[in-house]
Amino acid sequence: MKTEALDPRYRDLDLWPTELAVEAMLEGQMAAIAALQSQTLAIARAAEAAASRLGRTGRLVFVGAGTSGRLAVQDGAELWPTYGWPMTRMVFLMAGGVSALTEAYEGAEDDVEAGRAEIVAAGVGPDDVVIGVAASGRTPYTLAAIEQARSLGALTIAIANNAGSVLLDAAEHPVCAVTGSEIVGGSTRMKAGTAQKAMLNLLSTAIMIRLGLVYEGRMVAMRISNEKLLQRGRGMVQDIAGVDAEAAAQALEVADNEIRLGVLVALGRSVAEGQALLDTHGGDLRKALTALEGRD
Repeated sequence: MKTEALDPRYRDLDLWPTELAVEAMLEGQMAAIAALQSQTLAIARAAEAAASRLGRTGRLVFVGAGTSGRLAVQDGAELWPTYGWPMTRMVFLMAGGVSALTEAYEGAEDDVEAGRAEIVAAGVGPDDVVIGVAASGRTPYTLAAIEQARSLGALTIAIANNAGSVLLDAAEHPVCAVTGSEIVGGSTRMKAGTAQKAMLNLLSTAIMIRLGLVYEGRMVAMRISNEKLLQRGRGMVQDIAGVDAEAAAQALEVADNEIRLGVLVALGRSVAEGQALLDTHGGDLRKALTALEGRD
């Protein structure tokens, strides 16, 4: 595997001046991001398929082991505060369990039976989208989970860093950034991890966009949980609805700090009318506004 290969250029890395070592590591990070350039179409297709499959009830299921699993969990966990994606519609399957997020569990990534069993226990089915992440592309736990999920009818997406790996072959939508050998041999938390984080960011954000949770470049489904976000939410309502600051603040308060609903209230709809519009259009503010224009 290229990700496990030792690069002879860095055999004396421990003898280098620290600044040169840091510069070399930075170059590696930049190369990792550049490796994604060839994968934009694959990511886009995976995102479109995922958004179509999820509908109103489907779940996002993130699967991984070690660094890859931690990155997957991190990406999924940020979807609730950023896009309002319900935690009830997310499943995190980490080799070794949730405690493996902070502690290494040797051998957990090799547990094929656990990978299969946890997919079954989670009730994964045709409405769900399962994303498996593994730098090697052959982690037994992750591979078994993807194979089991696909057999149950779920849409499967694989993210890896070694072309032609079994995980990529097992999933309907393979995404692969070939990052090559690491500056510190085998430390896939470096280049491979950076590429995985970026791929996950791109994929999940594209899914949220296709689900209508972004409007005019704004996070209109964002959860308001502090004063800074409250001010941001008021600003969104003000800009989108074209009202003054006071009217935006009042509308958002009436809408219980739900930005999309606040926009519709600011445009003169009752909470009930606005919520019905959003429900009819799957929470997509653009579609709701278009329908509103048609009525008017």
